[in-house]
Amino acid sequence: MQMKSQVFLIPASGRESQESISRKAARALAKLGLHEAIAPGDFIGLKIHFGEKGNRGHIKPVWLMDMIAHLKRKSDRVYISDSNTLYVGCRSNAVDHLDLAYRHGFSPQALGIPCIIADGLIGRDSEEISVDLPRIKQAKIAAAFVNTNMLVCLSHFTGHALTGFGAAVKNLGMGCASRAGKLEQHADVSPKINPKKCRNCGTCFDYCPENAIIEREGKAYIDNRKCIGCGECLVVCPAGAVKIPWDADKDRIQEKMAEYAYSVVSLFPKKIVCLNFLIKMTKDCDCMCKEAPAIVEDIGILASVDPVAVDQASVDLVHEKSGRNLLRDLNHVDWRVQLEHGKKIGLGNTEYVLDILD
Repeated sequence: MQMKSQVFLIPASGRESQESISRKAARALAKLGLHEAIAPGDFIGLKIHFGEKGNRGHIKPVWLMDMIAHLKRKSDRVYISDSNTLYVGCRSNAVDHLDLAYRHGFSPQALGIPCIIADGLIGRDSEEISVDLPRIKQAKIAAAFVNTNMLVCLSHFTGHALTGFGAAVKNLGMGCASRAGKLEQHADVSPKINPKKCRNCGTCFDYCPENAIIEREGKAYIDNRKCIGCGECLVVCPAGAVKIPWDADKDRIQEKMAEYAYSVVSLFPKKIVCLNFLIKMTKDCDCMCKEAPAIVEDIGILASVDPVAVDQASVDLVHEKSGRNLLRDLNHVDWRVQLEHGKKIGLGNTEYVLDILD
């Protein structure tokens, strides 16, 4: 019989000082005891979402200061990171992505640690992890995370239109994937080129690593037999002619996401921790370029070494606070799929013991 996973909760609110939240986050991390496993010189990655342009709900850099100081006492190779997005925007390449991160306060000068985009300049820096799961056989993970010794998964809990909610499982599965990995989770077929928008400029020809793009009737055309789904054509096309046929099956997306999260966790035996920030929780994720109202009162910071358990506990607390199945009602998605599939494949446990810290 599988033992219940331990989840810690430290009550916190966005109304208190940022320094207070920072102290609580560091305490939550220390409570998990993972600092004892850190060796001098270990690469320690803080996986985070820097927030989209115009978004203010994301985790604030000041909240991390005590945690960073705590980790730097164990190793001087601490860094903060995210991977490039699949969709075109100011987070789809490392130059624009870093510029946005710095403008949101995640600069080396502010935090005292480097800020790295994990899959490189345009999302090509990727390594495959063999998992041989029902939907994913080889997960395509951003290279920096693969070469890291310890991972601290920092997730802002929000609703999500495709997965019901986004927290640790999504931050690991979708957030640590390279662009090709994100495409694999979102779509079951290759990108398509809209001939009405294509200028036949040749840019996608130059960037396609498999020479899968050919000219047909004066327009670019993707040969599905050669396409590996890396998504580079989507990002480099100056005309916006490349489109992704998104997977409409939300259950399948959640299952693939959980399997990708499994591949990431498998890289860090006993050296991964997850902190969920249940502060300024919004209907949509931090990829939205706008300020959004909170959907429920602030709860605090949850911490666990089990991503499934910390997400399950987060959902339960949100529903308890709201008095209803809020996440289902907001986005009409069966959010349980990612957690139940995660439990099935060994990612974590939906059964947990909640320890509330004063």
